[in-house]
Order: sequence, then C-alpha cells, then structure tokens
Amino acid sequence: MQTVIATRERVDDSHLPAHLHPVIKQIYAARGVSDPVELDNRASTLLNFNLFKDMDKACALLVEALQQQSKVLIVGDFDADGATSTSVLMEGLALFGFQHVDYLVPDRFSLGYGLSPALAEQIVTIAPDLVITVDNGISCISGVEIVKNAGIKVLITDHHLQGEQLPNADAIVNPNQHSCNFPSKSIAGVGVAFYLLVALRHSLRELQYFATQQQPEPNLAELLDIVALGTVADVVALDANNRTLVYQGLARIRSGKTRPGITALIEVAKRNAARLSASDFGFALAPRLNAAGRLDDMSLGIACLLSKDINQARRIAGELDALNHERREIEAGMQQEAQAVLERLVSTQQSVPDVVCLYQDDWHQGVIGILAGRLKERYHRPAIIFAQGDEGEIKGSCRSIEGLHMRDLLEQINTQHPDLIAKFGGHAMAAGLTILERDFERFKMAFTDAASAILTEEHKQSVLLTDGELPATCFNLDFAQLLQQAGPWGQQFPEPVFEGVFELIQQRIVGEKHLKLVLKHCSGQLVDAIAFNIDVKAWPNTAAQYAKLAYQLDINEFRGKFSLQLLVREIQAQPA
Repeated sequence: MQTVIATRERVDDSHLPAHLHPVIKQIYAARGVSDPVELDNRASTLLNFNLFKDMDKACALLVEALQQQSKVLIVGDFDADGATSTSVLMEGLALFGFQHVDYLVPDRFSLGYGLSPALAEQIVTIAPDLVITVDNGISCISGVEIVKNAGIKVLITDHHLQGEQLPNADAIVNPNQHSCNFPSKSIAGVGVAFYLLVALRHSLRELQYFATQQQPEPNLAELLDIVALGTVADVVALDANNRTLVYQGLARIRSGKTRPGITALIEVAKRNAARLSASDFGFALAPRLNAAGRLDDMSLGIACLLSKDINQARRIAGELDALNHERREIEAGMQQEAQAVLERLVSTQQSVPDVVCLYQDDWHQGVIGILAGRLKERYHRPAIIFAQGDEGEIKGSCRSIEGLHMRDLLEQINTQHPDLIAKFGGHAMAAGLTILERDFERFKMAFTDAASAILTEEHKQSVLLTDGELPATCFNLDFAQLLQQAGPWGQQFPEPVFEGVFELIQQRIVGEKHLKLVLKHCSGQLVDAIAFNIDVKAWPNTAAQYAKLAYQLDINEFRGKFSLQLLVREIQAQPA
C-alpha cells in the first residue's frame, strides 16, 4: 500500500515569538501551539497537582502510612510504563523515609494485567497495610474488592479510561476518571506516580514534617529521568505538560545526572547520553526494558532501573538486550506468518480487508502487541492479534488508526454481544482483551462489522503529513541542531518531516534491508540519506533518476565527526 505524501496547510503563526526561526515557528503553529507558554519547558510550568481529583485523600493515606511506618506494596504492570511507575514510587517513597516498601508485578502469562482476583489472593497472603497500584487499577473491580475485604487499604494511581463502575478504593488518582479536573488527560502512569510524590511532599511540608524530623526535603527532580523514559515509552500524546516532563528528564541525562540503570541501557543500545533524544527512549531504551515483561519477568527491568551499582546495572542491561534480540527473532517469524495470511487475503479479495484480526495458537503472547503495531503500520488498518491464554481463552492485543477509538469500539461490541468478551481495557489507539478460543470467528465478524461501519475510504488511506519543502538555506548542521533543540518530539507532537524531489546520485543496500543514498538537492548540494527497512523488491531502482522523498533531518555521528543526513520516511520514484 503506497502512502500519500501530503503537505500540512500553512497556519497563522504570528502569535509565536518573533525570535524563533520562521520554519520552526510554522512547525509549532501547525502542531497546535497556541500560546508561547506551551514552549516553556521549565519545571515551574508543570500543572498543579491539586487539579487531580482525590489527591488530598491519597496524600492522607501516604502521610498516615509514613507516620506509622506501614507495610506498603506497589502493584505494577509488565510494560515500560508499569516498570518506570513502580521504580518512581520505590525510589520516591524511600526518599521520604518509608522503610517497608516492596513491589509486585503480575506474571503476564499466568495472571494477566493489573490487580486481578488471582493477584489479589496473593496480596492477601503478603498482608501489606496499604496497596498502591501504578499504571493499572481503574478497571480492577473484583481484585480491589478482595484486597479491601481483607482489611487492606487501596490507593489506585492509573491513567486508563474508567468504565461504568469504579473500584471500591480508598483513593483513586487518575486524570481520566470522571470529574477529574487535571487537564493533561494523556499523562502516562509514571507521570501520575510522580505527581503523587510531588503532592505528598507538599502535604508533609505543610505539616512541618521535614523540620520536625530534621530531615531534608526530597529532591524529586532526581526521578525525572525515569519519568521521561516511561512517558515516551507509553506513546502518550506529548502535550505541553508531558513535553516538559520529557524535556526535564532528557536534560538531566544529557548533563550526566542519571542513574546507573539508565546509563547502562543507553550504553547497551549504543547511544550517546550527551545527545540523547526522545526518539531514543522510544526506539532504543524502551524495547529493551519491555523485552523483560514480554518474554520473562518485568522485575528484571525494574531491578535495572533501581540498581545503584553501574556494574550490576550493566549486567542486567546485557540480559535485557539479549531478551530483546530473542524478542526480535520471535517477532520476525510471527510477522512472516501473519503477512503470508494477509497477502493471500489481499490477492483473493483484490483489496486490503477493513481490519486485521488474526489468531495462531503458537504465537507468543508477549509479542502480539508489537505484531499488531507492525501490521497496523504496514496495511494502515486497525489490527487485533490473538495468542493462546489459559483454560480455553485467547488474549488479544489491539492497535488502531486515526478515526477509530479502539477501547470505545470494544465497549460497543461488548454491549451488542454481552457474552463475547471476557474482559477488555485500554486507550483510543491501543487496547487489550480476552475472549474464548471457540469465539474467535464470532468476535472477528463482530469486530469487522463494527469497524467497517465507522471506517471511511479516507480513514483507510495512509497519509504522511509533511511540513513542506525545506529551504536550501536549512540544509546544514546548524538548522538540524535547532530542530533537535526545538523538541522533544513524539506522539501527537510529531518530529518535523519535509518533502522534496531529489536527483538520485547513488543508491545501495546496506545491512540487508536499508537503502543508503547520495542525493542532489535542486540547489546543487549533495546530501547523504538512509531509508531503513526498505522494500528490497522495489529498491535500489536503477531505472529511477529522481525520487520524491518525505524525510527528517538528522545528524549522523561517525568517529567523533558530525554530518547532515536525511532519514527517509517515504521514497517514491519520479519521472525524469
């Protein structure tokens, strides 16, 4: 399926500061920046914690737990957001002087997501005084009830959408619960956990706790490197508040003020800490952290983040890297099998189906989310991939496209077919569900019908929006550096992409499936470019003299030398 390269419409940018480079000024305005304040990434601009519903109740629980030195158990999740959220609270509560804090992460394969009834039974035997959920809990009605019935207090911190019923917790801190006034609805679970600590510090300050105990106030900025990693890893929208959290975390890492675990992950991913970008979090660090939860036990990822010793951190990061290589191999095999099925379908129907919905009993449950994402990208269709669960159940991971809210769609299917979905949850673009294996075909039909009723031909067309043609004067390292500094870029605040027609001077395959190019700009300037994971059946194309590109400006570092490079997002041969 060919992607359409389309230019964003120019918008009024007169409200933005005159000192900004005109290209960057337009880029910001096109991404909806309506006030210069949104570009101020100082920590002092972060939204106020008091805007969270129930934050006062949550702090009262924590103050009491600290004063009584209660046993606190953090219940995490097995993805990078869950791992970073758990780590932030483990580190953060220790800074306040909590002495009896531990964590528990459910096994993805035997217990599934969140505070499930099975996990709740385990917690009852551990007998903590207070349970704090991170990145989960809002939909865990039964699990919370079991814990509460055992006389254990429950504080939920989450960011997922709430269902019709709320769990019977002592406090719920979640911007997406009804009547919560915190404006950043896209904050990640790790961001919510961080805000809980900020609010707790304020409460204790008001109680003059630090002065009475002759104890210094915790410097919570020390946690922002983990907050930034988790925020980008969870692919939440980078609104102004999230951009500030990520900017502050990146600034700490670049200046060398990061923890051994993140240093070790940067090293094993072969990145430069001084030049780390938000995309490095998403494409280099997060996959290694996530690999633990996908194939093994996320406790390994948490241990890496919490490690105080660089040598221990490097050893754990090495294990995570090995797991990530294994995950890639498993994923490659699954992708080959899935694409073979879809290509047969496409050739039979002469078109791409409206949805991708596949199940194979030997697919790995920990990798189906990545596969769903890959197929969504390749075919530009909402995708649900299932793998075998327990006792006749199968578990599905969903990824969506713009125009189709995945969690709402699952809720609609659940309403129309009340006996079909055992459980579900998630966001607009990603969700998860469990059904019975025998119901796969029935679910596939229901999913296809529900999605087809929503999707238009426009929705199904893959469009890559660009920021137009880049002036010849911007093809230099100085402007590339300006662009990098203008971030952080990420979900719903995308990195600038430009378009243009270039003369093809050289083209060759490197590393089996990457296309290395030398291009000539219309100004006569020569520039290097690389297109990763190219279709090797189509490229190199010796018949093509010119190509239309959608590309990002990048700075390539080789043996200490820096040069301009284009990262090609889309390449289309053009007639001479």
